[in-house]
Amino acid sequence: MKMEKIREIASAVLYEGYLLYPYRHSAIKNRQRWNFGVVYPRAYSEANGGIEPWDMHTECLLTGQPTTTLDITVNFLHLLKRSITQPARTCEQGGETPQHFLLAAQLANEPWEEGMEREVQTRSLSLCEILAQPQRIAIAFSSGRITEHPANPQDAEIVREQQALSGTVTIAAEHVPQQQRDDLYRISVHIENTTPVSGTEQERRAAILLHAFVSTHTILRVHEGDFISLLETPDDMQDAARACQNCRTWPVLVGEAGEQDAMLSSPIILYDYPQIAPESPGALFDGTEIDEILTLRILTLSDEEKEELRRGDPRIRELLERTEALTPEQMMQLHGTIRHLQPSV
Repeated sequence: MKMEKIREIASAVLYEGYLLYPYRHSAIKNRQRWNFGVVYPRAYSEANGGIEPWDMHTECLLTGQPTTTLDITVNFLHLLKRSITQPARTCEQGGETPQHFLLAAQLANEPWEEGMEREVQTRSLSLCEILAQPQRIAIAFSSGRITEHPANPQDAEIVREQQALSGTVTIAAEHVPQQQRDDLYRISVHIENTTPVSGTEQERRAAILLHAFVSTHTILRVHEGDFISLLETPDDMQDAARACQNCRTWPVLVGEAGEQDAMLSSPIILYDYPQIAPESPGALFDGTEIDEILTLRILTLSDEEKEELRRGDPRIRELLERTEALTPEQMMQLHGTIRHLQPSV
């Protein structure tokens, strides 16, 4: 499968739950987000008895040969804090602010978390090399501050701040002895967050999340080899599959049905060969819902709710604009699609 298609599926995992319907900051279920695939700083995790994990571990099987190579990619969101440096102007009508803009204006000035995609990758990693010695890759992203200056000097400036992140990705392999074959191997990818944090930051979840890897997942691709499904494993490899230890992640085959050159190790439980419906016009950040239902709900939001969405996260503003621009023909494509219809016996 082409990497573009794999990334499309991985992106759906990356942004699962980014914001949930009704997509407003003021909605209770959006006041505490980032519940999938969070890898916290080790110091914070250990100070809290290990309840919040500081690592993620993937193990899967593949058949290979001396020329087999691997491409490993770890993706996650690096959170940034979005804040307003001065009060935003509100609309005035007859000298008074319309009531339906008050809540939106207030929430627009609240600090808010957004996510920036991060990627750590190694390519053409020799199976022979990692059998001899594990490969370690550093995770290192510096802190930063971005100021968005408005065209009108009287409007508010938007400031986005990010904290530094550090950690490691360790990739290893071992031969799995099997009767009648000697080409089976176990691959492991271990992700650790070693970002230093202060005692004050450890006391507040919102502060510690700025030092965490969020929605963490791993993409594995093999050249001149085949991954083995851990869900539908061949009988002669069942014991080896059961011995695979996966911690807070579930690896599944990804691609077209029958392909075995790629796996997605996801913090969300998936089946082999997950797909995105071709009728879907774009991400809705909520894989538990049906596109048509969510789209209709978005269109019925009040003017005040829509104004709050427009003043908030850029991804949600894009979602609203895309939904409002859907044509009747595009709406019909979301309704009543049937696949794999078979005659009754």
